[in-house]
Amino acid sequence: MPTTGRPSSFSPEIAQRICLLLMEGMSLRRICQLEGMPAKGTVLSWLSKGKDDDAEGVFAAFQDQYARARQVQAETLVDEIIDIADNRPVDDIEAQPDTLHGERGAFPNKEWMQRSALRVDARKWYAAKVLPKKYGDKQQVEHSGADGAPLPTPEIRIYTGAPPLAGSEKEVDA
Repeated sequence: MPTTGRPSSFSPEIAQRICLLLMEGMSLRRICQLEGMPAKGTVLSWLSKGKDDDAEGVFAAFQDQYARARQVQAETLVDEIIDIADNRPVDDIEAQPDTLHGERGAFPNKEWMQRSALRVDARKWYAAKVLPKKYGDKQQVEHSGADGAPLPTPEIRIYTGAPPLAGSEKEVDA
């Protein structure tokens, strides 16, 4: 017999189901509306538990699992962008003879096209926020060498045009 109430205690099975549904592209709000799922506030409280509240480490494990699920969700939503863009059958509408000044034929369904553009933009925005290194607009320039070490200072030599005297090279302060 299925339970009708929302579970109030954490379980690894519920945590895994939440993460699997997230990875399929479902929002946390919609997941928490499903039967047998905890309220959104409950899930958010699990995610905000600190080390003092988590003696067994189950919440820390859920937090890591949730973060990875959100990254996979971003990839799933990026894949949906192609499906949305390729959804051609509803891009045009067939005009009736009494509409559009008696013209017949297929005309662009502008409302559907605008909604599709909004869906694509929302997915691009989300992917850029969750995976900024991969999908973000801003590129960060690294000013360090390997493993964060400082870049080596180049040696600067000033050429004066005169040939150096034998054994008389001297350093020049720049």
